[in-house]
Amino acid sequence: MIAAVLVALLVLVLGALALAAASVRVLREYERGVVFRLGRVIDQQGPGLVLLIPAVDRLVRTTLRTVTMKIPAQEVITRDNVPVRVTAVTYFRVIDPIRSVVEVEDVFAATSQVAQTTLRSVLGKAELDTLLSERERLNENLQQIIDEQTEPWGVKVTIVEIKDVEIPERMQHALARQAEAERNRRAKVINAEGEFQAAAKLAEAAAVIEPNPVTLQLRTLQALTEMSGSAGSTIVFPLPLEMLQGRLAPPPAPSATTAPPVTPAQLRLGVNGDGDG
Repeated sequence: MIAAVLVALLVLVLGALALAAASVRVLREYERGVVFRLGRVIDQQGPGLVLLIPAVDRLVRTTLRTVTMKIPAQEVITRDNVPVRVTAVTYFRVIDPIRSVVEVEDVFAATSQVAQTTLRSVLGKAELDTLLSERERLNENLQQIIDEQTEPWGVKVTIVEIKDVEIPERMQHALARQAEAERNRRAKVINAEGEFQAAAKLAEAAAVIEPNPVTLQLRTLQALTEMSGSAGSTIVFPLPLEMLQGRLAPPPAPSATTAPPVTPAQLRLGVNGDGDG
C-alpha cells in the first residue's frame, strides 16, 4: 500500500514538473513572444518570465535585433542592354512581432524574396554609368521600395547597400577606352582654356604697350638678355626696323653739277661714232 502511494506521489510530482516546464518560458531582452490561446492571438509577451496554460497556450518567439541578410547575386540587364552581376546586402528588423507572425509565414524568407525582386527591377531601369557612379541614390531607392513592401509584415528595412557589380571583360575594355578618351578630352579642353587666357593677357599687354613704342623696344632687349644666358646656343632674333630709325644716315642727295648717268644706248652710239670718224 505504501509503495503504491509513493508511486502515485512520484507520478504527481513528475506531472507537476512537466506542467511547470510547459507553462513557463523565459524570453531574452531582444526577444518577444506572441501567445496563441486555442489558435487566437491574445497578447505579446516579454522580455522575462512568461506563464502559459499548458495544452492551451502556444508561444511563438521572434527577435527584435537587426538582421543582416545577403541578397544572392542577381543577373541584371541594364537599361542600355549591358549584362551585369550584382550582389547586395540589406539590414532590417522586426518592429511589430504580432504582424510578423500573423501576416506572413516566414518573415525572413519573404523579405529576402522581395529584396531580390526589387533589386532586379530597379537596376534594370538604370544605365550602367548610373549603376557605377550613383550607387547612393540607387541604395536609397531600393530601401524605400523594399520598406514599403515589407511594412505590412511589421518589418522595418533600414539600409540596402549594393556590394559589388561584376561587368563582362569586354565591357571592362570598352570602359577603359571610354575613360581614356574622356581624359584626353579634358586635357584638350584645359589646354585650350590656358591658350585662351594667355591670348587674353597678351591682348591686354599689347594694349598697354601700344601707346609707347619704347616699351616694345625695352621688352625686346629684355628677351635678348634672357636668351643670352646660354653660352652654347646661337640666337637668331628678328630686329624691328623701327629700332634703327634715326640711327641710319640718309642716302646723299644728287648734286646739280653731277652728270646724269650714261645709258647703254648712249654708249653704243658713242662707240659707233668713233668708228665712223
